[in-house]
Amino acid sequence: MRIIAAFTLVLALAAALPYGTARADKLDAEQLVNDAEFTVKRMWDHPEFKDYIRTYLRRAKGVVVVPTLLKGGFIIGGEGGSGVLMARAQNNEWSYPSFVSVGSASIGLQIGGQTSELLLIIMTGRGLQAILDDQVQIGGELSGAIGPYGSSAEASTTTNLDADIIAYSISKGAFVGVNIEGTALVPRGSYIRSYYGQSVSPHAVVLEGKAGNPHADSLRATLKSLVSQ
Repeated sequence: MRIIAAFTLVLALAAALPYGTARADKLDAEQLVNDAEFTVKRMWDHPEFKDYIRTYLRRAKGVVVVPTLLKGGFIIGGEGGSGVLMARAQNNEWSYPSFVSVGSASIGLQIGGQTSELLLIIMTGRGLQAILDDQVQIGGELSGAIGPYGSSAEASTTTNLDADIIAYSISKGAFVGVNIEGTALVPRGSYIRSYYGQSVSPHAVVLEGKAGNPHADSLRATLKSLVSQ
């Protein structure tokens, strides 16, 4: 039921957005790439967990960067947003981005809303392949862990490297221990088509390099520069 709820929420979030033209989707995708670069920089220099972010990113197979993750609800709550998915090669070159919708659902006594930034660091080839293949859920097909932070987290670094995905989230600059269990990742095909001007699969973009857009070169260069330090 939790898997169904998570995927239902992702699809509902997408359906709730106004139907847009290819031009509007392209502009939204471009803004998402721009915002993702700022999120990566903030995470890299965050005073609470920058040492861990840097360790994980230098070993990562890829990342999902979600510049704006919205959370809110009454009784039935959920989180949702859009993100960019990129892979890292052994020479620290980064792929052009694919796009995903991110969502999760929960039932409980909750009210209010919250906006945060989310960085999912993909630590295994299995995790990267699963996200590229189709819609996937953390805690289902993939294992996930909240990233350690602070001086007392040293011992948990090695343990968390066994997870497929390590997650860090900040809200208003502060660390947020977001629960990523049940988070669903679904390819956002309209953004991919509009951004690259052709119908192409996430796998073809991220692993095969069959599509490119110079607009993403700044984000790719930023990631390469950071992990090469």
